[in-house]
Amino acid sequence: MNLFDAGFIGAGNMGGALLDAVKKSTGNIAVYDTDENKAKSKNAEFLPPDRLASSSHFVFLGVKPDVVKAVADKIASSIKGFTVIVSMAAGIDTKTLSELFGTKKIVRIMPNTPVAVGEGLTLYCTASGITDDEEEAFIDLMKYSGKTVKLDESKIDAGMAVSGCGPAYAYMFLEALADGAVKCGLTRDKAMLFASQTLLGSAKMLIESGKHPGLLKDEVCSPGGTTIEGVLALENGAFRGTVSNAVIAAYNKLKK
Repeated sequence: MNLFDAGFIGAGNMGGALLDAVKKSTGNIAVYDTDENKAKSKNAEFLPPDRLASSSHFVFLGVKPDVVKAVADKIASSIKGFTVIVSMAAGIDTKTLSELFGTKKIVRIMPNTPVAVGEGLTLYCTASGITDDEEEAFIDLMKYSGKTVKLDESKIDAGMAVSGCGPAYAYMFLEALADGAVKCGLTRDKAMLFASQTLLGSAKMLIESGKHPGLLKDEVCSPGGTTIEGVLALENGAFRGTVSNAVIAAYNKLKK
């Protein structure tokens, strides 16, 4: 039997993005999606779920939470002793996953879509059945996806509310920056380029400098200058509180 390094059940936005990243680590991948054309576009071996589960070392579940039980019903009897289930379904803990799939070899992950371009963040925790070697192999598979960070399971939902949902908020901010620039006379393509490079550079500056974001903000604001005028406009619009409330709202939804 040909053993695949990884098998993906679900090749949608998140599952497909992670598949693209893992494919850079290994070309030995199987895939299944209800949309066969979408699955086959990934240039991986197309297999039905039960065969994929029985012949893949790591089985990534790229399906929505309300579909996980149906998937478990289809593949649980096909899981082998070497099979590791990797679930990215929000809100379903390792205990529930172990019960559904009949194995303690569970890795629960919370990736974000930038994994597709190698700049993602994947939070993960493991069930008791995962060995050190299996954890190492999992991290190796993820090496081209960006950062992979282990987190206590009790903190996974809080982390997900920032890293998993955060790209959507960042894209909204980026689009808003560009809209403002267009209003001021820039072409749309230039406005998008300037806004995206500014966000990219700012994030890198924060990570590499180790400085507090408040200090970095102050370094951009000259006394009586243009930036502080814009900062005050954001404060008048309850920018910080609105962003924080977005994270809290996502967290509360995850807890439900």
